[in-house]
Amino acid sequence: MNTINPIRHPAAKSNPLYASFFKQLLRNYLFGSTVAVLGFGGVILFNTLNIPMRELAILSGVLLTSLTFMLICEIFVFNRHLQPIRTIFQIASPTSEQLKAAYQQTHRFPMLSVKRTFGPHFMGMSFPAIILCLLFIQLEWVSLPYHYLLIAGAGALMVASMHAMIEFFLTTTAIRPVVSHIRSLHIQLYGQDISLGGEILVSIRTKFQLSAFLIGTLPLILFTLASQIRLDSASGNGNGTYWQWAVIILIIGISFSILGASLLSRNIQDPIHTIQTAMSSVQAGNLNTQADDIYSDEFSKLVAGFNHMVTGLKEREVRNNQLLQSYFFTLAAALDARDAYTAGHSERVARYSMQIGELAGWDEAPLQILYRSALLHDIGKIGVRDAVLLKEGKLTDEEFDQIKQHPVLGEKILKQIEPADAMADLLPGIRSHHERYDGKGYPDGLAGEAIPLIGRVIAIADAYDAMTSDRPYRKGMSRERALAILEEGRGTQWDPELTARFVAFKQATASDSL
Repeated sequence: MNTINPIRHPAAKSNPLYASFFKQLLRNYLFGSTVAVLGFGGVILFNTLNIPMRELAILSGVLLTSLTFMLICEIFVFNRHLQPIRTIFQIASPTSEQLKAAYQQTHRFPMLSVKRTFGPHFMGMSFPAIILCLLFIQLEWVSLPYHYLLIAGAGALMVASMHAMIEFFLTTTAIRPVVSHIRSLHIQLYGQDISLGGEILVSIRTKFQLSAFLIGTLPLILFTLASQIRLDSASGNGNGTYWQWAVIILIIGISFSILGASLLSRNIQDPIHTIQTAMSSVQAGNLNTQADDIYSDEFSKLVAGFNHMVTGLKEREVRNNQLLQSYFFTLAAALDARDAYTAGHSERVARYSMQIGELAGWDEAPLQILYRSALLHDIGKIGVRDAVLLKEGKLTDEEFDQIKQHPVLGEKILKQIEPADAMADLLPGIRSHHERYDGKGYPDGLAGEAIPLIGRVIAIADAYDAMTSDRPYRKGMSRERALAILEEGRGTQWDPELTARFVAFKQATASDSL
C-alpha cells in the first residue's frame, strides 16, 4: 500500500509544487480531524459522559481502534484519488489526455474530500466503534444504555458533516496552484488551454445552502445530543456544574459557526478578488490580462466570460491599430504621390527615425508615436500649391516662406481629426521637425532641448534622406558625404547626442538598407 508520508513520496520529493500541495492536503485533513473528531467528539466523550475510569479507558480504546481502521481505509482511497494528479508530476512530458484527466481530478478533489469524509472516514470509524461497543455491552465491560449508541451514531454523522465542510473549503483553496500549473503546462506543451467547458461541479447556491444549514444547525444538534447524555448521567451535581458544562458546549458550537462562516466567505471573496485584480489591470491598459480560470462553480463561467471579453477587446485593439496604421500610410502615400521624385520619402524618414529612437533606447510605445509622427511629418505640404511644391528651379523668398509653413499646416490638418486626442501625441514632432538646435529653425525658432525630442529625431532622419535622395535638380550625395555633413552640424543644426548615435551607427553598417 502506498503511504501518504510526503517525505517518502517519490513525486513529492521531485516536484516542489506537488510536495507543497500534498503537505497542504495533509494539514487540511489533520486540522479538520482535530477540530471535528477531537474537538467535538472528544468533548462529548470525555466531558459529557459520567462513567467510571475503567469504562472510559475501554471506550478510549474503542475510539483508537476505530481511528486506526478509518485511517487504513482512508489512506487507500486517498491514494486512488490522488493518482491521476501524481502521475503528471512523475512524467517529464505528460500527454494531453493525462493533463486533462489530472485537471478534472484536481477540480473534483474538494468533492472527493467530502466523499472520503462520509465514506471511509465516517463509515470506517462508525461501524467498528458500534460493533465493539455492542460487544462490550453484551460482555458487561461497559454499562452504557443501548440508545447511547444511536446518539453516538448521530453524533458521528454530525462530526463527519463538520469535518466535510471544513475539508471542502480548505481543499478548494489548496488545489488552485495545481490547477494553474496544469493549465500552463498544457499550453506550453500543446499550445491549447484547458477548462471545465462551462461544467459546474458544485454550484454556489448548493454551497451556500448546505454551509448555512450546517453552520446553523450542527451547533444546536451538538448541544442537544450532549445535553441528553449529560442529563441522563447527571447525579445531582447542581445547576452550577451543568451551566459550566453548557457554556463549554456553547463556546465550541459558536466557534464552529465562526470558522464555517469564515471559510464560506473566503470561498466567495477569492474569485471576486481575482476578477477585480484582472479588471484593474485592463483599466490600466494591459489587454494581455487573463484572469485565472481555477474555479469549479459559477465563477468559472464568469471568469471565462471576462477572459473572452478581454480577448475581444484585444482583437479589436489590434484591428484598430491596423486601421490606424493603414490610415497613416494612406496619408503619407497621398502626399508622396504628388511628387514622383519624393516618393517613399515619408516611409524612409519614418524608418530612419525608428533607428535613431532604438539607438537611444526608447520603449515600444514612444517608438510607435515616433514612427507615426515621422510618417506624417510632411503632411502639411498637401496645403502648398503645386507651382511652389513641384518647382524645379530655385524658390523665391516668398515661395520659400510658403514652404516653411508646412509644419504649421500639418499640425492644423491633424487637429481636425476626431476625437481631439487621437493625434495629440503626433503634433509636437510634426510642428517642430524643421527647428534647429541653435534656434535658427522654423516655425517657432526653438533651441536646444526646448525643441520636442521627437522633432529633433525627425529633423536628423529628414535631413539624411533629403541629402541622399535624388531630386530633379540634383543627384543625391553619397552616404559618406551626408554623414559628414550631419557630423559638422552636430550642436548647431541637429541634436548633438542623437546625431552622434545615428552617424556612428551608419558608419558601422555596410549600406542604408532598411
